[in-house]
Amino acid sequence: MEISNQKISEDAFFAERKEVLGQWHTGRDIDFDEAVAYQKSIPAEKRFGAKLQKATEERRTLIQPRAGVALPEEHKKLLQFLETEGEADLLPTTVDSYTRLNRYHEAETGIEKSKETNRSMLNGFPIVNYGKTICRDVTSALKSPVQVRHGTPDARLLTEISIAGGFTSYEGGGISYNIPYSKSHSIEKTIAHWQYADRLVGLYEEAGVSINREPFGPLTGTLIPPCISNSVAVLETLLAAAQGVKDITVGYGQCGNLIQDVAALHTLNVLTRDYLDKYGYQDVRVTTVFHQWMGGFPQDEAKAFGVISWGAAAAALAKATKVIVKTPHEAMGVPTKEANAAGLRATKQVTSMLRDQDFRTVPAVLEESEIISTEMHCILGKVEELGRGDYAVGTVAAFEAGVLDIPFAPSRYNAGKAMPARDNVGAVRLLDMGALPLSKDIVDFHRRKLEERAAFENRPVSFQMVIDDVYAIGKGFLVGRPRGANSEQ
Repeated sequence: MEISNQKISEDAFFAERKEVLGQWHTGRDIDFDEAVAYQKSIPAEKRFGAKLQKATEERRTLIQPRAGVALPEEHKKLLQFLETEGEADLLPTTVDSYTRLNRYHEAETGIEKSKETNRSMLNGFPIVNYGKTICRDVTSALKSPVQVRHGTPDARLLTEISIAGGFTSYEGGGISYNIPYSKSHSIEKTIAHWQYADRLVGLYEEAGVSINREPFGPLTGTLIPPCISNSVAVLETLLAAAQGVKDITVGYGQCGNLIQDVAALHTLNVLTRDYLDKYGYQDVRVTTVFHQWMGGFPQDEAKAFGVISWGAAAAALAKATKVIVKTPHEAMGVPTKEANAAGLRATKQVTSMLRDQDFRTVPAVLEESEIISTEMHCILGKVEELGRGDYAVGTVAAFEAGVLDIPFAPSRYNAGKAMPARDNVGAVRLLDMGALPLSKDIVDFHRRKLEERAAFENRPVSFQMVIDDVYAIGKGFLVGRPRGANSEQ
């Protein structure tokens, strides 16, 4: 399959579109001009991108939950509850797993079972099965902008119905919704599928409708070094911008060390802007999202609130445009709407208190920012070199060479050689570089940081550190210390 970063021609796009819309009966109801007219009827205060831009101007960090159930009325009530009782600024519609895998017949069965039992038998809202009319009924019933969140390698039909259905923001990308989620989807194919999604957003932009796009920042959500997640976000931004996307929110998943987290989000914002400008996309708007802790959570509700509040503080001090909020029931499965709202209110309290504080110019943050920036330039420069200036070609080649390597990802197209571990103050470093193209001074820096921890813990630098770190927060700590190294563990 040949791939390039060139904008898809209208002829090629509309030829492919016939096939995409024919995948399920609701696709055949989509008319582009009618959908544009509907999007234009949505008031400005309900447009995702406009609210993000206003928050940037006001130096506010907006809050957004995750949420989605199978039945439209129940989903509507859930979002209305989170909007009022949770004080959410932005709302989600999380899509079910069958839809993410394009298994619409099984999603239909899940809908019917949900009707029979009067409870959600799907872990999300099946947008494709419901089609644009039901989606419009949901989105129009809310006062706040609504985003689609999912995890779909081939999201072409989902994108079509979501935008026609009145959603004004759409998450995902050809790397971030493949490598961390899927075992067997080739990177060429998912980049091509997401180029379709972004070309569709670009066509809406040309028609006067701006849809916010958000690459998925946390990737596997497990000890991801900032240089890796940030590089993927920049690549997905460039791929989207090439297809005409004008409004992008780049994201980062909390690692837990405040200095590193603030530095990572700040560097992501700066370098995303730099790379867009370098390639002539000066008119693309950039905002940021900070994801609260994506790893294991304590089962104790009070302790879970501690983790949530720490994520809220990091987001506010990094001046994130928005923060994706976890719930105190994170360790126990699907949260109640009350628990979801409680996580939101706790987050809003912290972000409001810290609104006037900014850690981005703290000397230690600037020092860490320089390290992350150097690492990102090493990776992105090599991707550009491998693609001879074409980032789509370069991304495919980079995964083949291990130049891009996402820790703990299930994909067989991912090398899986890069291995992270925390240093002595909890920042995520690289235990094994794999084939990441980092300079010798950066390699030496990571080794030195891990040796400092090893000396403190009186043990060698080893994979056991990784195992200990993965389980640490569930036990009440950030760094996974061996017995004896910390009297409390």
